[in-house]
Amino acid sequence: MKVAFVSFDFGEYCVRLASAVAQNTNIFLFLPEHEAEPYAHLLSSSVVLRMFKKPRLRQPLHQMLMVEGIVRGVRQFKPDVIHLQQGHMWFNFALPLLGRYPLVVTSHDPITHAGEKTPQQIFDWGCNRAGQIIVHVPQMKELFIRRLHMPSGRVHVIPHVLCGDDAAQPRIQDEEHLVLFFGRMSEYKGLEYLIRAEPLITDQVPQARIVIAGTGEEFGRYRRMMTNPERFIVHNEYVSNEKRAELFRRASVVVLPYIEATQSGVIPVACSFGKPVVATAVGGLPAQVDDGETGYLVPPRDERALAEAIVRLLRNRDLRHQLGANGKRKITSECNPDVVARDTLAVYQLAVSSGRSSRSDA
Repeated sequence: MKVAFVSFDFGEYCVRLASAVAQNTNIFLFLPEHEAEPYAHLLSSSVVLRMFKKPRLRQPLHQMLMVEGIVRGVRQFKPDVIHLQQGHMWFNFALPLLGRYPLVVTSHDPITHAGEKTPQQIFDWGCNRAGQIIVHVPQMKELFIRRLHMPSGRVHVIPHVLCGDDAAQPRIQDEEHLVLFFGRMSEYKGLEYLIRAEPLITDQVPQARIVIAGTGEEFGRYRRMMTNPERFIVHNEYVSNEKRAELFRRASVVVLPYIEATQSGVIPVACSFGKPVVATAVGGLPAQVDDGETGYLVPPRDERALAEAIVRLLRNRDLRHQLGANGKRKITSECNPDVVARDTLAVYQLAVSSGRSSRSDA
């Protein structure tokens, strides 16, 4: 089977999954340069990588040239199936040009979050053109069935592939009382509630420090919220693989104070490093965090409950190591690349067979 694997984001996820799927298929991976280059060393030699420059959304001419190049490359490859990750505001409009090929879409975020730029209708339109849909948690399958009226058999739940594996560092090495918020900063991530929780945390654990790492929204408004700025360590910048590994190894607790969510790629990374997670009970996060087993779930927009869960872990080293170890076992089993690749290949085969049936009916 020949698969054109197209993505505009999710570099590490794409490289790891494409490499695993390539054990049984021919993969042509289309990925932006800035997403591919940090993870190129992880890519299987069986995968053909086609990198491209990803312009800003407000550069229509450059966007059209990018899309034209990808469409031409896919046609030259003549795949049995196209696997599109999430979709893209400009590329989705070109999907009719590739209509002869069965389409699988992995929807990492079925709902456009607060502060996102791409209209929901454009992602929905791309998903409606797909023969098969992949989501990462059961709650998102239910959402597709309910909101887009999709048949249950067309939507498949396959976990997020294991990323950030810390196998080379089997011993948990945390720096006492270090709380980590990691990822792109956006309104729906609820960072303000972690900032509000800081005085409640440091009142009980004076040594605690909160690390904030990632890019996104203008950070000045978050700085203005800080009661005790000296309690924060801020890396408002692109975080390299090496820096990410250092941050997760040092962290005692990883926190996701989201006010809305579909799923999270940060949780598998935290679990792969053996770190307990404190997350809000929104969207698909409860499917990724076993409350009391791999971390704690708290209500959204509740800085007091957030602080209590964090303090509980900061005060008990044995507890957080046990929950972290539980999470590592869970993620290693459920998100193993070979397991995810096997299930993904089954969806490809279903898309191809369904496509043949549709052409025969026509």
